Amino acid sequence: MMENDTETVNKIYNLKKERKAVILVHNYQLGEIQDIADFIGDSLELSQKAARTDARVIVFCGVHFMAETASILCPDKVVLLPDLNAGCPMANMVTAEQLRQRKKELPDAAVVSYVNTTAEVKAESDICCTSANAVRVVESLNNEKILFVPDKYLGHYISTKINKEFFLWPGFCPTHTRIMPQHILELKENYPEAKVVVHPECRPEVIALADEVLSTGGMCRYARRDDVSQMVVSTEIGIIYRLRKENPGKRFIPVSEQAICPNMKLITLEKVLESLEEMAPEVKVSGDIRLKAKMAVDRMLEVA
Repeated sequence: MMENDTETVNKIYNLKKERKAVILVHNYQLGEIQDIADFIGDSLELSQKAARTDARVIVFCGVHFMAETASILCPDKVVLLPDLNAGCPMANMVTAEQLRQRKKELPDAAVVSYVNTTAEVKAESDICCTSANAVRVVESLNNEKILFVPDKYLGHYISTKINKEFFLWPGFCPTHTRIMPQHILELKENYPEAKVVVHPECRPEVIALADEVLSTGGMCRYARRDDVSQMVVSTEIGIIYRLRKENPGKRFIPVSEQAICPNMKLITLEKVLESLEEMAPEVKVSGDIRLKAKMAVDRMLEVA
């Protein structure tokens, strides 16, 4: 770490203590940000951990919908997102108004929204899900018709596991769609001993080549297994830093250097420090939107 980085980190730690803050860091963040985390993980796991702490302030190093989820679950805490430009293109592919219109066309369908959505979309949903619990969530519903938003690839993956009628929103994660079957096939040839682990936001033809289909949290747990010594990691490359740090001596091969989310890389040490100094930018979900969105999240938590 460079000297000015060390100075910045020390300032962050001092201010964090002063503000009674907790720093939550998503698996896709830069290594230097992962290193200052109180908790590191996937978005929902992080918000749940924050809800259980006595911190007054949450610094969420992730993207906008994640900070919103933290605000939904922790209404009494100040939630800071160090860069408001850190959005999620997939979450922006569905609006509450669009969803309301589609619901009119499919009155019998249960609306299942991926946690990667805005608070307003969650508020229009019957239940939320994560990539880890999506199959369990959909299985728990009595409805035979499922309107799944916004990720058509995650929705398709769930539809291969459950015999229900799915109506898939045409959304997708630009980062995961850049992962192509030829990337996997090439790496299988170069690393025949490696397990191929794929995120369910990937294309079906990529998922078909996987040894395991897992969320980021699932990948971290899988990497710790004794029978895993090499792993081709088919998700955003930021997670490689954590995998290598937690599993010295094991080999983790990124599926493609193109599997990068530029929005996840917007948050820097300087921006974290500035957000603690200024107590801004704040992300706050309040009123009816928060209560309705929380109902959809709570229903998921009951199932999962």
